[in-house]
Amino acid sequence: MKDLFLPLKVSATGLEAQKIRLNVIASNLANINSTRTPEGGPYRRKDVLFITYMYDQISQGVDVYKIVEDPRPPRLVYEPSHPDADKDGYVRYPNVNPMEEMINLISASRAYEANLTMINSYKDMFMRTVDILKV
Repeated sequence: MKDLFLPLKVSATGLEAQKIRLNVIASNLANINSTRTPEGGPYRRKDVLFITYMYDQISQGVDVYKIVEDPRPPRLVYEPSHPDADKDGYVRYPNVNPMEEMINLISASRAYEANLTMINSYKDMFMRTVDILKV
């Protein structure tokens, strides 16, 4: 018999993965003007890579494979009076695009909601099945 709770496990892994994605997006937005980091230079936008677990061609869930830095270059803004300006007066700002982050935020929120809806629907169907078997 196949795992009766597999759909719940798959959705639970999706919830966890999207929670991590939402935290990364929040970090990107929070650091949109961070020109200095402990590593040196401006904050670099981060993104989440997922991996799907398969068994017998059936998805067993999703997990965060790794969090990577966006390779795009930082934004250069001419601000000669800024303390982090280079010799030419340019400040290197993070490569974070707020519109892109908002789209990612909406996408992650919807994916989170879809997984939560699936868990609730499956729970309702399971409880109805139990009620039918009681009769």
